[in-house]
Amino acid sequence: MTSSYIDSYYSRTLATSETYPQARGRIGADVCIVGGGLAGLTAALKLARSGRSVVVLEAQRILWGASGRNGGFVSAGYATGLSAIERRVGPEQAKALYRLSIEGVDIVSDHIRDLAIGEARPVPGIVKALRYDSRGALRAARDRMEREFGLEQRYLPRDEVRAMFVSPRYQEGLLDGRAFHFHPLNYGRALARAAAGLGAGIHENSAVVSAELDGPRKMLRTKDAEIEAEHVLFTTGGYTGGVLPALRTAFLPVATYVLLTEHAPDLVRSAIRTSAAVLDDRRAGDYYRLVDDGSRILWGGRITTRTTDPADIAALLRREMVGTYPQLAELKVEVAWSGLMSYARHLMPQIGRLRPGVWFCTAFGGHGMNTTAIGGTVVAEGIAGETDRYRLFEPFGLAWNGGLFGRAAVQLTYWGYQAADAAREYRFRRGS
Repeated sequence: MTSSYIDSYYSRTLATSETYPQARGRIGADVCIVGGGLAGLTAALKLARSGRSVVVLEAQRILWGASGRNGGFVSAGYATGLSAIERRVGPEQAKALYRLSIEGVDIVSDHIRDLAIGEARPVPGIVKALRYDSRGALRAARDRMEREFGLEQRYLPRDEVRAMFVSPRYQEGLLDGRAFHFHPLNYGRALARAAAGLGAGIHENSAVVSAELDGPRKMLRTKDAEIEAEHVLFTTGGYTGGVLPALRTAFLPVATYVLLTEHAPDLVRSAIRTSAAVLDDRRAGDYYRLVDDGSRILWGGRITTRTTDPADIAALLRREMVGTYPQLAELKVEVAWSGLMSYARHLMPQIGRLRPGVWFCTAFGGHGMNTTAIGGTVVAEGIAGETDRYRLFEPFGLAWNGGLFGRAAVQLTYWGYQAADAAREYRFRRGS
């Protein structure tokens, strides 16, 4: 029996209905990929294109986790900022890593074009919006991105940002026209179809229950199958089990929430008058965009180390939405959902080789659409012996997540960000 996707905007608007069989019997492959999210499917497609035999094992359905239920924002960067990356690896390696993040945007865009994934519904433009006056810092950041990376962004002064987003909260912003937002579940399912069309074996409801990874040929077992492969790539995220302990203890599962409003085009337009998406600059901020031709809002926000859903997801997010746009007080919520992301303590993806033939590609929480694309790509290149670009991520390895203390530290840090964001906004509003 095939498990179902959670109820979300994305599952309600699936373009196709194909499923994939459970793994059964003895299966041989060059590469076995554990995890059918965007990183795993990107790697599977690239490896299949290079002539490798590939098997993908997904415990639920492909894209069942965070890959198929996120905000759908595709933009350059990582969950942590460029300055933090520079402090860890130095300016030159930091620039190389940032260029990879830009390449990740292009990989997604190229897949949509080359595979004719119209159902991904890409819409250009993401605005980084500020709730305070940065006093020139935002323009300086824009200038640096253009000077060092050729990344053009348009500065939006207060009047212009408020014409797009009719809220007294916003003071200035940057519009990235190269970034876009889309339907990640339809997109990822198209990657799976393309990989399967090239001979990749994709298996749903095929959780790995044990793995022998020490020999030259690796052996993985599911309930009904044994898979032997030269290489194993783990691309699991927030729902990772204990088959590879080094991976499970190297990140923290962190939840975020998303809601979809009712169909109300006139009411929606009273608040949001652009097709561009919004990424609130606060570390504890919101992210939202219009869907269904501007008639509904898809609004996401909040992060927590609590892995069980609160009873009032919709009410929590709706309070944030109405606090930003009081004119939406009558707008109803149609559905709300959560998802677990994987976060490393250093807030960078964990990409690399654990030992010969054993690879990992995970921890994309907070900025996953471009980074899953580049992660899957560079690991596939490493497996195929084409490049060693995956080594750029070696300084951000499988560091211990801190266990219960790490979980508490993350939650306290988030609450600290919330308090600092609120205090900064209050000081600005009082001063203005």
